[in-house]
Amino acid sequence: MRVRRWKCPWSRQELGPGSRPGAGGAEREREAEELQAMLRYKSHCDANHKMPMGELVVLALFLFIWPRVRSSESGSGCQRLGEFAPQVLELDGDVILGGLFPLHYIALEPDHAFTDHVLHRRCSGFDLRAFRWFMTMVFAIEEINRNPSLLPGVKLGYRILDSCDHVHTSLQSMFSLINGSSSTQREGSASSNPHCLSRAPVPAVIGLASSTPTRAVAHTLGPFEIPLISYFATCTCLTDKRVYPSFLRTVPSDVFQVRALVQLMVHFDWRWVGTMGTEDDYSRYGIQAFTEQLKEWGGCVAFHCTIPKVPTLAQISAIADALEASTARVVVVFATEGQLMGLLSEVARRNLTGWQWVASEAWVTARVLTAPEFQHVLAGTLGFSFRGANISGLAEFLLRVRPSPNSGSVFSNLFWEEQFNCRLPYGDGERLERPLCTGLEDLEQVESSYTSVYPVRVSYNVYKGVYAIGHALHLLLQCTPMGQQSDQRGCNNDSQFTSEQLLRHLRKVNFTNQFGEKVYFDHNGEPVPLYDIINWQRNVRGGIRFQRVGAYDGSAPPGQQLVMDKNLMEWTGGQNQVPVSLCSSPCPPGTRQSPRPSQPLCCMDCLPCAEGEFTNTSGATECIKCPLYYWSNNERVACVAGIEEFLSFQEIMGIILVTLSLLGVAAASAVSIIFFLFRATPIVKANNSELSFLLLLSLKLCFLCSLVFVGRPSLWACQVRQVAFGISFVLCISCILVKTIVVLLAFHANIPGATSLKRFGPPQQRAFIVACTAGQAVLCIAWLALAPPYLYKNTSYQDGRIVLECKDVWPLGFYMVLGYIGLLSSVCFVLAFLGRKLPDTFNEAKLITFSMLIFFAVWISFIPAYNSSPGKYTVAVEIFAILASAFGLLLCIFIPKCYIILLRPELNTKKGMTGKASK
Repeated sequence: MRVRRWKCPWSRQELGPGSRPGAGGAEREREAEELQAMLRYKSHCDANHKMPMGELVVLALFLFIWPRVRSSESGSGCQRLGEFAPQVLELDGDVILGGLFPLHYIALEPDHAFTDHVLHRRCSGFDLRAFRWFMTMVFAIEEINRNPSLLPGVKLGYRILDSCDHVHTSLQSMFSLINGSSSTQREGSASSNPHCLSRAPVPAVIGLASSTPTRAVAHTLGPFEIPLISYFATCTCLTDKRVYPSFLRTVPSDVFQVRALVQLMVHFDWRWVGTMGTEDDYSRYGIQAFTEQLKEWGGCVAFHCTIPKVPTLAQISAIADALEASTARVVVVFATEGQLMGLLSEVARRNLTGWQWVASEAWVTARVLTAPEFQHVLAGTLGFSFRGANISGLAEFLLRVRPSPNSGSVFSNLFWEEQFNCRLPYGDGERLERPLCTGLEDLEQVESSYTSVYPVRVSYNVYKGVYAIGHALHLLLQCTPMGQQSDQRGCNNDSQFTSEQLLRHLRKVNFTNQFGEKVYFDHNGEPVPLYDIINWQRNVRGGIRFQRVGAYDGSAPPGQQLVMDKNLMEWTGGQNQVPVSLCSSPCPPGTRQSPRPSQPLCCMDCLPCAEGEFTNTSGATECIKCPLYYWSNNERVACVAGIEEFLSFQEIMGIILVTLSLLGVAAASAVSIIFFLFRATPIVKANNSELSFLLLLSLKLCFLCSLVFVGRPSLWACQVRQVAFGISFVLCISCILVKTIVVLLAFHANIPGATSLKRFGPPQQRAFIVACTAGQAVLCIAWLALAPPYLYKNTSYQDGRIVLECKDVWPLGFYMVLGYIGLLSSVCFVLAFLGRKLPDTFNEAKLITFSMLIFFAVWISFIPAYNSSPGKYTVAVEIFAILASAFGLLLCIFIPKCYIILLRPELNTKKGMTGKASK
């Protein structure tokens, strides 16, 4: 719950910056009573309003540290508790603006012994760049005071202190700031100016730089709704308006900088990145968000190093060792230049070059790091900086700064001594080892972060912050519109305003400055997220210049936010090519990336794509499956049309099978000719010449049907081949079955009274053959009518083959055809086996029995071979079975007879056939 003001049960007034209950002679007793009442009220607040204990502590601090402001009726003055007397630059005015700047970046830790009053301790490490920000605030206020269109008749003053870039010093300076000016303390009034327009000594504060001190100050000022406008604190945590209700900033939040940094990593394909930061909130929140978003894209953090606040040589050396040992060649750093000095000095001493440094906005334009000892390491640095501007008149204003023995020139004196590395005779008595300054040194002859103002960036944020307050006051004080004549301009100076009123008007500010940039705050107090992309490049004088090579606009549509000109860029080590920072090189086309076990996801092994898959790009994580009827080439980089495979007439196997088929037809024809020529001989007559010729015809059909299986399959071939096979073999087996029956009946006819042979004469034999064949024909026609085979392109083979085959919709149909043939063959075999011992010199039953054994052996072995043979070999197995069984029948039944007819004619007589020729 956001708390604006808390009403105390012991007072009808609201606790606020100017409404502390009065102080009298029993001041300390009343303070104790009020504190006890506050603590008693805590349980009520927790139960009803959930007031945080932190805010109670803040109220207590204000009760004891805030000046004791008496009611206007009593006319009493102010009292200060404690001994804190900071150095300050101040100017009186109708409205006093506060300023907090980190003029020093090293502050001693406070002594919390609580035995003495806390004394102000001097900070060290003067920051020239922060002094430029400091003076920019003065310049902006003086420029507004000279502007007759903005706040006419109202004079802005300022009260600016050093925050030392530390939490405790920032809080001390903040309390001193809002307590009022030194003259206020002396004169005992709310302001030395009787026309002061603000009820609070300082109604708004410009500050601070680092996020951690900013959080402390913003959390303290929030309950009292004193606006705090930061020019450099970018931590995403400060966006929470429940915790920091009065915080605004003219610098984009780190959430936009992190997005920009991740897009930069994506743009250059930097997936293996090191990060460095410090122990403050700026680094901690920034690196955490950067790491999370980098992982979402697919990148990894190779290492992370945290620089302590006061690092030892061993700690600095350990961080440099981690950098040197890492394979990452891109390092993203969230820190300030003061925090990086020790580490970069060690890196430069070791000459660790070849790393691409990516700077956060905190140090991307830090002139102190462009010193010659760092150039070989940091040249080529890339980073995001705030949008800059060339502020007219600022350079001349900065060059007019001069040292002075006056008490109000303490910051100018410190700056002068730091800029020229000397000591002033009226200085603070330190730096005795330095030579004396004359005070006449020429600022125009030096080049430093103070004098470098083309363009200014953080200073521009300070400038926008001051002008935002100026425009808010212009609205709050109901000043005349800027377009009216000068004699009609003015503001309402009759009543005082509160800081809460100023905060409300600050949130409504929306104007376009002289640089064409819109200045406003969104509902979270954030400005438009604009960044320049800065590249550190060597200039002709051997120094470093900050070259703008692109821009980032967080408000632009996705895909248009990051704009870069690679032709302007200079990389680390003077390279012309973009540095590569990968844990493992991108996998070449034809392979896919696979994460290495127990390593970050960016560390990959390259695995070749499986057959039928391809990749034509580098770094692919998945292989792409080829379209139907296409197959990957040997390199797995493209898909080619699959090779159609079938048993063709041109290949060796097809030629052999066709030759065997034709040879079988020729053999059957030769036997037919022999039988025709010797048709009058006993052996031909004895074997029923009509059945023999019909059997030879069926065998020819069996041999010829195998030709339908060879060649490119088609729909008609798929339907004809099995029908031709089934009918021709049934016809063949039917003839053999009739011959077997005739043999058995012939020997049975020798028994007196037997008439069975006469009953099974030629007409009956023909009818039997037709009936058996008709059964197979009906079965085949039904199969073709209900579930005919069709042409199928089989792509299941993993070698790029497309096997053209005849697919059986109903495989049982084929096995029924085959089973019918087997049934007839079994009957034939049984009958032939029964007649194998019939008395005769030439017993045909024996030959039929032997031929049936061969037939069974072929087709029994055919079934497993047919089901296990791949592709075209399935067809070859079936053709082989057809030819083998047909040759078996031809040879076993007819070759012995041809042998007798041609070679043993003496046996081809009636006596020879009855076994009486030898007698």
